[in-house]
Amino acid sequence: MSKTVLLVYAHPEPTSLTRLFVAATEQTLTQQGHTLLQSDLYSMGWKAVFDEQDFPHRVNPERFAYVQESGHAYATDQQTEDVTAEQHKLLAADAVILQFPLWWFGMPAILKGWIDRVYAYGFAYGYKGEGNRYRYGDGILKGKRALLSVMVGGPETDYSPRGINGPLEELLFPITHGALFFPGMDVLRTHAVYGAGNLSKETVDRELTAWRHRLEQLFDESPIPFRRQNSGQYQQNMLAEHIAEGKTGLTIHIDD
Repeated sequence: MSKTVLLVYAHPEPTSLTRLFVAATEQTLTQQGHTLLQSDLYSMGWKAVFDEQDFPHRVNPERFAYVQESGHAYATDQQTEDVTAEQHKLLAADAVILQFPLWWFGMPAILKGWIDRVYAYGFAYGYKGEGNRYRYGDGILKGKRALLSVMVGGPETDYSPRGINGPLEELLFPITHGALFFPGMDVLRTHAVYGAGNLSKETVDRELTAWRHRLEQLFDESPIPFRRQNSGQYQQNMLAEHIAEGKTGLTIHIDD
């Protein structure tokens, strides 16, 4: 069954490993019969910093309050055209794929800026004017799938549970659990390629084959079982004491 997939990617070099994987994504999804929407942030010249220029019709010209201005612009259809276009892509998509290199333990600034600007108040948070009621499993993007494809420079051992850089899944938690699950998306486990700058052609070919296989399972794979805010497992935004009793840390928000 044909689906619509939004591919958002961030790398300035057309011959990079990230862009090679983007090409594989395009080819694989198209061959499967899916409709592909794309946001090539560098070629778009995406404005990465949100500021007063995003709100030409200010509610308060004396003091810049982002949530107030964002909510007003969204509610009154006065957002900038680039932001509105990306929101329409998100709403049209059945799945969202973010492809990027891991830079300083996170996503490139241009991709973070895409989230900062596109995730308007009333859209990705403050949904339906209900404050924090619709989030972490609920929200405007509920029912959609999300997948990260990340190129990592260091070896896998450095990002293992006892590795010096910390577990990759915890480094990316603000993206998977935050930027993706917060507005309602079902998030699949991250697809990482390690040692990205020093791979042989044979290794690259193997990694591309593995990535194509992941894409073939995009709409069948089980998502990360993040605990949903409105599942009854949280009480006043705190995980109930009888759940993951005695444990702390990010992983307690995953239902094991």
